[in-house]
Amino acid sequence: MKLLPFPLAWLQAGQKKQATAPADPEAKAIAAIEKAGGSVRQIAQNDERREVSFYLEGAAIRDEHVAAVASLKRVAQLHLGKTSLTDAGLAYVKGLTDLEELHLEGTKITDKGLVNLAGMKKLTYLNLYNTAITDAGLAHLTGLGSLKNLYVWQTKVTKEGIEKLKKSLPNASVVTGWDTEAKPAEKKAEEKK
Repeated sequence: MKLLPFPLAWLQAGQKKQATAPADPEAKAIAAIEKAGGSVRQIAQNDERREVSFYLEGAAIRDEHVAAVASLKRVAQLHLGKTSLTDAGLAYVKGLTDLEELHLEGTKITDKGLVNLAGMKKLTYLNLYNTAITDAGLAHLTGLGSLKNLYVWQTKVTKEGIEKLKKSLPNASVVTGWDTEAKPAEKKAEEKK
């Protein structure tokens, strides 16, 4: 049996198809995140969920850099702290329903942006330290039943707003940076009087 030569035109056509084939959307997103200075890592060897971090890039990270995160699947941790993220950029995070940990400390987000977190039912940790969040923003968090740790230190949140939130999320620990009740040592001193 004699082998016939493979037609060169077929080979070239196959090469052109490979060159124009769309890249894997996740690979493209990871490349964009890394180009902006962020990182994407697998959480653990036996856990395919991902951690995405822009934390060390600071104010150089803007809303458009976060857009690529929306194309990723299985993102469990997202570090956007101390970036120039605004409410518009937070909209890119809206679809990350597997998110468990979200760092927004020191960003430019406001109450308006927190509406994007409403579908994050697995969120257990949320850091809003040093943002413009008020009691009105806390209302967007009332449906986050898995929330265990919320940081609102150096925000415009009040004691009343926290008390109202705690009615919806009784298992959440809210760190304010200011005392909301007397310390145990102070209570004992008062009881002795």
